[in-house]
Amino acid sequence: MLLGFTKAQDSQENRFAPSALLTNAQMGQADRRTIDAGTDGFSLMLSAGQAVANCVCEHYPDHKVIILCGPGNNGGDGYVAGAFLEEAGKDVALFSSAPARKLKGDAKKASHHFKGKIYKISHFMKEFQETVQSGETATLDGYVVVDALYGTGFRGELDKDITALFDIIRQLKVPVVAVDVPSGIHGTSGAVAAGTLEAAHTVTFFRKKLGHCLMPAMAYCGAIHVHDIGIDTTLLSDADFAAHENIQTLWIDQLPDPDKGAHKYKRGHIAMLGGTQMTGAIRMAAQSSMRIGAGMCTIHARKESEQAYTEDVPHLIFEELPQEADFVTHVSTEKKTVLLLGPGLGREDDAAMQKIVLDVLALHKPTVLDADALSCFEDAPETLHAALHDLCVITPHEGEFKRIFPAIDGDLSKYDKAVAAAALSKAVLLYKGPDTIIVQGDEKPVLHTHASSWLATAGAGDVLAGMIAGLLGQGLSPRIAACMAAWIHGEASLRFGAGLTAPDIIAQIPSVLRDLHQSKRYY
Repeated sequence: MLLGFTKAQDSQENRFAPSALLTNAQMGQADRRTIDAGTDGFSLMLSAGQAVANCVCEHYPDHKVIILCGPGNNGGDGYVAGAFLEEAGKDVALFSSAPARKLKGDAKKASHHFKGKIYKISHFMKEFQETVQSGETATLDGYVVVDALYGTGFRGELDKDITALFDIIRQLKVPVVAVDVPSGIHGTSGAVAAGTLEAAHTVTFFRKKLGHCLMPAMAYCGAIHVHDIGIDTTLLSDADFAAHENIQTLWIDQLPDPDKGAHKYKRGHIAMLGGTQMTGAIRMAAQSSMRIGAGMCTIHARKESEQAYTEDVPHLIFEELPQEADFVTHVSTEKKTVLLLGPGLGREDDAAMQKIVLDVLALHKPTVLDADALSCFEDAPETLHAALHDLCVITPHEGEFKRIFPAIDGDLSKYDKAVAAAALSKAVLLYKGPDTIIVQGDEKPVLHTHASSWLATAGAGDVLAGMIAGLLGQGLSPRIAACMAAWIHGEASLRFGAGLTAPDIIAQIPSVLRDLHQSKRYY
């Protein structure tokens, strides 16, 4: 399969399905190829400007519009949007950072397309600076700002005049609609310049860029709206995009659905190593593995922990371990099909834990390593890299990532760090955070952003590790299991909303699965 995912994308016409994420260079190439094939560049700009105008009319139907235009094609989109908004009867005031004589190409043509008066940015500053200083912020109630100053290729620092402008808009609390990206953001790396203005909505074209799904840029984009402007996908190949966004079409046709002849052993027997103190972590992992469909789950731990692991959860099996090192013997049988280590284990003896992990990896079974099963290799990361295999999923958060990949430059973008880490082992890497990245080897990375900020709570990662293990037990590949679990985990958080704690995620899993099975029929 071309993308390594579902049959739904195994064709030329689907290579640029909505999951594709592009770098700035790839987007530029898509534009150029389309224009070289005969599509007029200004027609693409007209479509882009119309999309911006439509977004403004939909979300701010009664607002007056302030448009800020820069010197390039991003500014051109702003001029076109202004023309369409005036045609729609909107009150539009357009401010430009560059004199019309300095505009070139399609941007110059777009400036002529706008028939209203064009003001200098300095006019805006003079008009409203006194308002801010006097505290009379009501002057801009009922306005919306369209930010069309700089596009996805911006790099470096914003000019002081622009940051001063943005500061006024910020103080006046005017909602912002950004064109492609909020000005000050690099569309590939997700880097954000100081003073960048946060948007309520961002309108982008053809496909999202990497930066839309990477922090810190993601936090500045607000709701992202993707519009087709006429890019010819038949001119592009599967090499012309950088990553996938983690959407349902990537994996929905592999959603496990037990047949009538299924029994618990067919759905996977998950074996987990439990600690003696932080027992809640592995207990939640065990419960989530079964909620997502595993047939059985056994927690292996010291006898003194038995009550903590079995109280009120009779469906979980407990097996006593005289010592943690005996875990490998207990799980070497064929009946234990998936192994999970890390949550709640602690780091009292890293050397001993390293040996357990290495012995488990030597079994070459589907394995999930999280938390302390990763951190224990802080002094021997290369040993871990060499032992990891292609049936393994590792799920580090930022701190754990730094411990097990210390040689990777911390100044790189998260995307580049994930790609570099994937080259060091055969395992699937699920690099957690608000911009989670899932990658294995040289496969296209998958960026996952479908989640609530309330997931920043103790135990959420343990639940995710258990969900991945539960899907592995049902026969999914490690890469698909990681992508599917991350999406379901995020959807559960969004459904619960404010006040979420880790057990609430587990409780939401059945309703998410029911809806996925219902929607599966349409893919």
